[in-house]
Amino acid sequence: MKKTSLQDTTLISQLEQIAEGLSKTFSPFCEVVLHDLRDPQHAILAIHNNLSGRAPGDPATELGLARIADPDYPQVIANYQNQFADGRQVKSTSIGIKDARGQYVAALCLNVDLTLFRGLQGLLEQFGSVSGDKLGESLDPSGADAIRARIDQFAARLATTPRALKTADRRVLMQELKDSGCLDIRRAMETVASHLGVSRAAVYTYAK
Repeated sequence: MKKTSLQDTTLISQLEQIAEGLSKTFSPFCEVVLHDLRDPQHAILAIHNNLSGRAPGDPATELGLARIADPDYPQVIANYQNQFADGRQVKSTSIGIKDARGQYVAALCLNVDLTLFRGLQGLLEQFGSVSGDKLGESLDPSGADAIRARIDQFAARLATTPRALKTADRRVLMQELKDSGCLDIRRAMETVASHLGVSRAAVYTYAK
């Protein structure tokens, strides 16, 4: 751990307020993480709108370690492709914070879950279609992709993400999936559980 100073502590304290403010502005589809690079083994100081499943006290990422090792590492890396552990696609921005000596002491990272936006994109594509075919027959993908697409579209109608759906909304979702025949697809419950970020037991409860 690097030697701390009162100035560094004050700076990071202010960053905590900025992280909280950003998280409230971009809730629920943007995770905001504050890293304390003075302690790389326990770098995550705060995590808001937790979408990645990490926790305070978790270690620094590869990018954080690169900044610790090289003060000349780019201070702002914006809109780069990333993904969560479960495969969800993410757009990330990382902002390195330096102290008065020019050394990195913190990083503020924003991770946007693209699930909602891709669901909206799918809805717009459907809306703009001029085909005479029935929507349910011509636009829906098959298999597990069909289930995920329907969940994304359902969440998009509510202006939220699949993982942020409320219990009542999840029950409505399960009824829609059942009515559409999606639950007849092989390993449907497992796919739904993974996309909602819940257990299969919970999915069966929502489906009752």
